[in-house]
Amino acid sequence: MPDVSIIIVNWNGKDLLRKCLEHVQTTVQQTTYEVIVVDNASDDGSQDMVKQDFPEVKLIENAENAGFARANNQAMAISQGRYVLLLNSDAFVLEHTVDKMVEFMDSHPEAGMSACKLLYEDGRLQPSCYAFPSLKTELYTAFQLDKLFPRSREFGKYLMTWWDFADVRDVDAVMGAFMLVRREAIDQVGGMDERYFMYSEEMDWCYRIKQRGWKILYNPSLQTVHLWGGSSKNAPVEMFLQLYRSKVTFFRKNYGRLSASLLKLIIGTGCLLRIGPGLLYYRWLADPGQRNKHRAFQKLLRALPAY
Repeated sequence: MPDVSIIIVNWNGKDLLRKCLEHVQTTVQQTTYEVIVVDNASDDGSQDMVKQDFPEVKLIENAENAGFARANNQAMAISQGRYVLLLNSDAFVLEHTVDKMVEFMDSHPEAGMSACKLLYEDGRLQPSCYAFPSLKTELYTAFQLDKLFPRSREFGKYLMTWWDFADVRDVDAVMGAFMLVRREAIDQVGGMDERYFMYSEEMDWCYRIKQRGWKILYNPSLQTVHLWGGSSKNAPVEMFLQLYRSKVTFFRKNYGRLSASLLKLIIGTGCLLRIGPGLLYYRWLADPGQRNKHRAFQKLLRALPAY
């Protein structure tokens, strides 16, 4: 039984996946581990690259894009480690990060999950912890009060922007780029909910783990570089729409249909603010990427009733 099963889901990210696997090979030195890659029907040669350059890696080749939750569940079903590490293909662990995070979990039996500090490629802090969302926090986001008052514990509650991410802390949820999960916690709550194709599945998983009484600990003493959106950049508008579809699913499942309906009303209001009053910013003053974002909000408004 290895200490940790490292699971990486890939979709058309061959170069990032190679770099991710190389970092695992060169930085994990004290911990016994296995690596399982689940490829979601990539057409960029990712599967052949893994077979040729990393023959020791267990490769699951899906005939279609199964989504993030289902792909991780496939790997968890065959994993053997005491811990499971969900690692994004655009996340690159640093020296001894995995080794020391396993030690950290061994010394904190109350933790069902833990996460390290995430950094952007240039070394800047990447905020990666969240409070569970609520209608109130979604309203703050719709009116951009979280951006206007990021240091406020109230308006910055969801993204925890009031915090410097400098101390060990029990949090509600962590970003799915690096999630180290105890086998016992997985056995209790099960895998990820496959109703989520992408986004919010890690929030839902954290919610269920916390409901069973486990802590989720953030440990800033160890780091991983995360590019953020490595694979999803291949289909930005589709992923943008999927983000909000998944958010509505989370509210409907965990808070009830009324909350989900009210969330859609809040999201729709946010769309109108960005489509109308925000037109000048998105269409005239911003770069082409921001103009595309303006069009994405129009598509979201049209798609929202069906969510």
